[in-house]
Amino acid sequence: MITFTTTINGKSYTRTVEARLLLSDFLRHECGLTGTHVGCEQGACGACTILLDGQAVRSCLMFAVQAEGHAITTVEGLSDDPKNLHPLQQAFRDEHALQCGFCTPGILMSMVPFLAENPTPDEATIREALSGNYCRCTGYQHIVCAIQRAAGVKPKNAHPE
Repeated sequence: MITFTTTINGKSYTRTVEARLLLSDFLRHECGLTGTHVGCEQGACGACTILLDGQAVRSCLMFAVQAEGHAITTVEGLSDDPKNLHPLQQAFRDEHALQCGFCTPGILMSMVPFLAENPTPDEATIREALSGNYCRCTGYQHIVCAIQRAAGVKPKNAHPE
């Protein structure tokens, strides 16, 4: 057992856990942050993506204790008020960019730093950035439009305001 401290969504957590506990399982089962989903458990699907010190990482590929001293943001940390969503969350809502919602948190967490680094991406750049996140319910067009909307780029085939 190892005791460690990390900050999640601005709140400090100190826990004693088994050394082999995955960060994704820690977030879901120890912290109750169930927006982080576990799909493939191999880092390929992107459903478990969180921000670690602002960078998108796959939480199923990290041990919880590796987060010692780091700042984590989960999808729950994007907005603490459902009436005041993060701009990317609002764009996903406006563009109907989710189906079952399983992949959505990972996509959001991947796209937050992507948009910070690429403030006005074109469609091809967005599709390339999305290549690490699987969605089995959609053809990605609404997701691409939502990301364009969040970036302030007028999406082709966008839903009316």
